[in-house]
Amino acid sequence: MTDFQQIIPVTRMKRDLLDIVRRIMEEDETIAFTRNGEPAGVMMSMTRYESLLETIEVLADKDILNSLADSEKDFKAGRVFEHDEVWGER
Repeated sequence: MTDFQQIIPVTRMKRDLLDIVRRIMEEDETIAFTRNGEPAGVMMSMTRYESLLETIEVLADKDILNSLADSEKDFKAGRVFEHDEVWGER
């Protein structure tokens, strides 16, 4: 999956680094850069990076994946609770 907002050469990356960092932080963009026309790296916000690591951690945990699969089966079978049953009336 390619989810880059922009792909730029490393020479432009060096020239426009402060603007690129601002865009990454303010707009949560992911920007790939190339070196000699070949993919070389990716820049993303710390929030997006931490989220990516957390997703990898979840996907690597068999217990969590089994629990999610069980939850999906329960939902499809109609074994669910209404909001008020869990949290009480407000």
